[in-house]
Amino acid sequence: MARTKDPAVRTLLIERAAHMLRAREPITLRSLVAGTGVSTMAVYTYFGGMDGMWRALRQEGFTHLAARFASVPESEDPVRDLTALVAAYLGNALDHPHLYRVMFDANFELEDLTAADATLEYMVQAARRGRDTGRFRPATVPLELATQSWAVAHGVVSLVAGGPLPHETLDYCAPMLTALFVSMGDEPGRCRRSVADGWAQLHPPVG
Repeated sequence: MARTKDPAVRTLLIERAAHMLRAREPITLRSLVAGTGVSTMAVYTYFGGMDGMWRALRQEGFTHLAARFASVPESEDPVRDLTALVAAYLGNALDHPHLYRVMFDANFELEDLTAADATLEYMVQAARRGRDTGRFRPATVPLELATQSWAVAHGVVSLVAGGPLPHETLDYCAPMLTALFVSMGDEPGRCRRSVADGWAQLHPPVG
């Protein structure tokens, strides 16, 4: 009779791998299970091997990001909200820098291929509300604006989270977002206030 899988063991191994990433410890089959009380066979039982474990870890990164986005309250100002989502994205990357890098490792597919799309959808909805309320031009494509906003966030935080540039570099995001949103039709003065509000309320932790 096949043994029933214990979800707690799967979670244990994922958390162990995330801890090792934070500690910059090399992750091998044996080092992963060391001290956990489970054998190396558990990695095959729950993940099909190390490649499967890396896919699960990548999935965990998007799960963290989705939870972070879900914590951002929606306001009557969609430009503020889109900025707040960018700030939440930055905060998630800074809180989980090694997990963040695994999220974008193209060597491993996600277990759930809709995970990345689901997180991007938070930004798409904010961009759509901005268009529908007249903040952005009617011709604005929400997916394109959301992708551009994500690209701004990813580009800057990739240089900061374990990268070569100081945390102060994150402050470039606000004027970059303002320029992007104004190019989409938002009124400059109103846009600056909305971006400042979103940035101030959910500014990513630094230091």
